[in-house]
Amino acid sequence: MAPHYGRPMKRSLHATRTSGPETAVIVAAVLRDRSSGEATDSLEELVQLATTAGARVVGRISQSVSRLNPSTYIGAGKVKEVAAIVAAKKADLVIFDDDLSPVQIRNLENAFGCKLLDRSGLILDIFARRAKTAVAKTQVELAQLEYLRTRLTRQWTHLSRQQGGIGTRGPGETQIETDRRLIGRRMVTLRQRLTKIDRQRTTQRRGRAHLVRVALVGYTNAGKSTLLNGLAGAAVTAEDRLFATLDATTRIATLGAGARVLVSDTVGFIRKLPHNLIESFKSTLDEVRQSDYLLHVVNAHHPRFADQMRVVNETLQTMGVLDKPSMLVFNKIDVLEANALRALKREYAGAAFISALRNIGMDDFGRRLQAFVERDHVERVALVPVSEGKTIALIRRLSKVVDEDIVYAETEDGRTCLSRLRYRVSRTRAKDLAPHVAPFVRPEPEG
Repeated sequence: MAPHYGRPMKRSLHATRTSGPETAVIVAAVLRDRSSGEATDSLEELVQLATTAGARVVGRISQSVSRLNPSTYIGAGKVKEVAAIVAAKKADLVIFDDDLSPVQIRNLENAFGCKLLDRSGLILDIFARRAKTAVAKTQVELAQLEYLRTRLTRQWTHLSRQQGGIGTRGPGETQIETDRRLIGRRMVTLRQRLTKIDRQRTTQRRGRAHLVRVALVGYTNAGKSTLLNGLAGAAVTAEDRLFATLDATTRIATLGAGARVLVSDTVGFIRKLPHNLIESFKSTLDEVRQSDYLLHVVNAHHPRFADQMRVVNETLQTMGVLDKPSMLVFNKIDVLEANALRALKREYAGAAFISALRNIGMDDFGRRLQAFVERDHVERVALVPVSEGKTIALIRRLSKVVDEDIVYAETEDGRTCLSRLRYRVSRTRAKDLAPHVAPFVRPEPEG
């Protein structure tokens, strides 16, 4: 695992490990207003994250607190306890379940004498390891720089530099100021690169805008990639581990009666997902924002899947897409006991229940998805002057034109040639079309 903060320690560290995984001690301060189950999940999830990053966990420490200690995150007694475990186990790093402030970092480094990593830093480290494409690497680097910029401390000021020459000697520029300036420049470059990527993806979407867009969302490791493979016959990497997918992958899926939709797999969500990561992954998460429908994939086998559903909904609300039409899809039902599955179906009667890996319930799910999509569509008729080429092109791009012919109408200016278009469109896209086609839309005649 890469060093966390990239700055010299005041105390000597253990010898650099030359082989085998790094050893880590996990530390969590559990607020008393949190449920015991939620606290247990969060700590267990941190262990999984550490293992995913390549560390071997040799100790776990948690403390129930009314509030986080602003100086050391945990209480003074727990700091001594962790320091003793670090020394006894010769741990390489200590990983915390929450983000640490620069003050906490400095004090804890002095107490432990080893590398520190907080939850956001650990997630970013995993993302950096998993990023394969140029897009993912750019997004991760931008998030890392945003994260690092707020954690530079004044420990660098001993490297203060001054310009030479007559009339130029002044207070100079400290190393921390130099680093922040260089980080800022690099972030500008990365944002420009991502803006270019956004434009390219927008152009690509226009070519497929006539197809309904469905985005798979859910907690990490819920089985979204496996579901995409089952729906679209894709070959997306699907592994039983956290954050196996970082890049948005879009494939065409054919449902019953030959209906085709675009299905996009997206990065999984997780507790305390770093906000700057959401911002950096804008071009990936735009697949969610631009979609017509959401399929919220849930790991039905997880003991506290309801908490995971809440985390996903909170993230969707942060992104401003919680009001999109959505369907719950409970995955991995093949590992549920019969009684548990029956109880789940009673509680979530409108959801779909599948095992994407074992191909259980997939045919029925495809039919339900088609019915769900079609139920949300409306049919409109527009009489558009043939001179309004942009409006006609927009209707064709954002909807499915089911019938089109040319008609003539008498107006004050004489006889006008109109294009009569009957089209079906989702309610979401109907709102996008409304300002453009309002003067030309006619209600469908009864009977």
